[in-house]
Amino acid sequence: MMRLLLALLLMLPQALWAGNVTVFAAASLKTALEQVATQWQAETGHTVTLSFAGSSALARQIEAGAPADIFLSANPGWMDHLAAKGLIRNDSRVDLLGNALVLIGPARDAPMTLSDLPARLGNGPLAMALIDAVPAGIYGKEALMSLGLWAAIQDRVAQTDNVRAALALVALGEAPLGITYHSDALAEPRVAVLATFPADSHPPITYPAALTSDSASPQAAAFLAYLQSPEASAILGHAGFVPLTELQ
Repeated sequence: MMRLLLALLLMLPQALWAGNVTVFAAASLKTALEQVATQWQAETGHTVTLSFAGSSALARQIEAGAPADIFLSANPGWMDHLAAKGLIRNDSRVDLLGNALVLIGPARDAPMTLSDLPARLGNGPLAMALIDAVPAGIYGKEALMSLGLWAAIQDRVAQTDNVRAALALVALGEAPLGITYHSDALAEPRVAVLATFPADSHPPITYPAALTSDSASPQAAAFLAYLQSPEASAILGHAGFVPLTELQ
């Protein structure tokens, strides 16, 4: 028994050092962030638990006390919401990534001009994330309004809980067209980018990241720094994101 106890005591510091980092991240980051986390885990031996959903849902979960170490939002608004409530560490906040907003359709479809959207859509639904809560949906509605297209298609919008769900509707053939981020389109071989919304048709797409105020993980700051490293930036850039900062 004494030997077993001694062995357990010797293992304890190693277990504590291994640690775990829990990241709440916007659904559009799923494919790329899983690759980054896998690489970091291989390099450090620490573990990362990733939870993906719409930024609004994740922010509300953190507000309700969910145990997250890092929040990675698809727009500044929900990060600002948590900051106003003292739920993130403001000195850790960084604008990590940018993205582009695109119109997608089945992979076999040809590119089109955005002005043709109502005619191309026909009577089918336009897949979009929640237009009043999820960043991709908010950006999409603003872009359509800016281009004078919203009134013509608003009754045909099929809203989803997050942008990856909108992507899935098009990939599965349940919607002929959808609005997602460029990175989402690159992650799904069954869809193609048919058009890109002008950058000035919507606010800049920015992904801020920050440590939460309640984070108890000693490795959380290290993973947040790794997200800004050349190694992580290469993965994120290849996935269609635009790295906005890189630690040298």
